[in-house]
Amino acid sequence: MNAVVNENIATGPLALVREDLRDFGGYRSARSDRLQGEIWLNANESPWPNPSDADGMLRRYPDPQPQALREALAALYDCAPEQLLAGRGSDEGIDLLVRAVCRPGGDAIVVSTPTFGMYAVSARLHGTRVIDVPLRENDREWRCDFAAIGDAALAQGARIVFLCSPGNPTGALLPLDAIAALARRLEDQALVVVDEAYIEFADAPSATQLIATCRNVAVLRTLSKAHALAAARIGVVVADAALIEVLRRCQAPYPLPAACTDEALRALATEAASRTRSRIGIVRAERDALEEKLAELPGVRRVYASRANFVLARFDDAQSAFDRLLDAGIVVRDMRAAPGLGDALRISVGTPQQNATVLSVLESRA
Repeated sequence: MNAVVNENIATGPLALVREDLRDFGGYRSARSDRLQGEIWLNANESPWPNPSDADGMLRRYPDPQPQALREALAALYDCAPEQLLAGRGSDEGIDLLVRAVCRPGGDAIVVSTPTFGMYAVSARLHGTRVIDVPLRENDREWRCDFAAIGDAALAQGARIVFLCSPGNPTGALLPLDAIAALARRLEDQALVVVDEAYIEFADAPSATQLIATCRNVAVLRTLSKAHALAAARIGVVVADAALIEVLRRCQAPYPLPAACTDEALRALATEAASRTRSRIGIVRAERDALEEKLAELPGVRRVYASRANFVLARFDDAQSAFDRLLDAGIVVRDMRAAPGLGDALRISVGTPQQNATVLSVLESRA
């Protein structure tokens, strides 16, 4: 590598990448090169389709990063296509970031519990320490101690800070100015990853707008929640283009099944997108109503203000509430194993009728 590239590595976001991966070429699949031809004999594919394959295209490997999908997602998330990597849900994005930035056995990440468990799972599978700076509970809100996070990251040499906004399972939205200040404090020290899986339900600006001035910010987005495509497994990392290129080289050769790409493109078309926006509005209204009505029920100790598509509540007897809901055929998330949530359940916002049924079951204490 030449001196100019080395200088850029020392001063840009690539300084946060593991040194042994900065010039890592990864695996170049048969679809990595943009080649044109009539007879495709470069990927050891079957020359005949499977008898069950009506259009005969399943025998071909898919494009690793379909241009049409990248452009559609970039338009959705207000970034350039080269700032975006699509993959198998946000989970793959988390795993790629940990592998690309953290040295096994030598680095650490920072999380703030209670939070999404995959940050710690990915780190531990990679041999990376997990530093927990717990959220602070204040009445009906959860607050992030940004000063303590910065202190811990600097003192213990953390390479990634994972922030979830809105939080899962808390539903709390983090202020962008505080995220930006943390990123500036940790510049050249750590990557600040903001998981925005639920941001559409918050009606709030995205942390993607910080990337232009805070190059150590990366944002996770997904089509699983607001866009109702959980089974398609389409997630995105939005970050500085240089970091995205490193993540691409660390990614598996064919991460996006063609059928999933096609479904995502249909879902992002104008008419479907309009219906999605309408349904997001319904979810927000139902969430606010569910919060208010839950708080009035006997046996409900506390309901937290949520900016996501779920509500977190504490119960006098969480086991009884969980059992009564399950007996009625309603499955909610038992959060009692999470740090500090020994009496809590997380209830996803359903249809108006489903939400009314939840309230009816909880109100009729047997």
